[in-house]
Amino acid sequence: MKNTFMILVLSLLFVSCKQEIKPTDIAKLNGYWEIEKVVFDKGEDKEYGMNENFDFFTVKGNTGTRTKVMAQLDGTFLTTNTFEKFSVRNTDKGVFLDYNTDYAKWTEELISISDTEFVVKNDQNKEYHYKKAGPINILNDGKETK
Repeated sequence: MKNTFMILVLSLLFVSCKQEIKPTDIAKLNGYWEIEKVVFDKGEDKEYGMNENFDFFTVKGNTGTRTKVMAQLDGTFLTTNTFEKFSVRNTDKGVFLDYNTDYAKWTEELISISDTEFVVKNDQNKEYHYKKAGPINILNDGKETK
């Protein structure tokens, strides 16, 4: 009986701790993001140090794109014309980003989001932890980066 009560309390705690993501929070995805770490389904995680590649998100309403970009030494980003389109789907179970390319379709659940970080989980239960990327100017050439 005591164990059942403890499991019930812990279950309620985990359910109540999940962030409620509002439709207005989706706009926080706009900008440059880098992967900080990946947490695998068995609990182990892989930390990422300095990244050369970033994800650039643009979201308008319930649709958006994610483009892979590469940071340059002067603080700018090099990009290609390849991108992934996604749509935002709000359900009673959570918020999902549904991707659709010519080659594949997949979904990621948006677990949490703030101005400086967000977490998504894919169908393999891998959690991708992103942090907002700021400009990098290694050249220190006096130019202001954006």
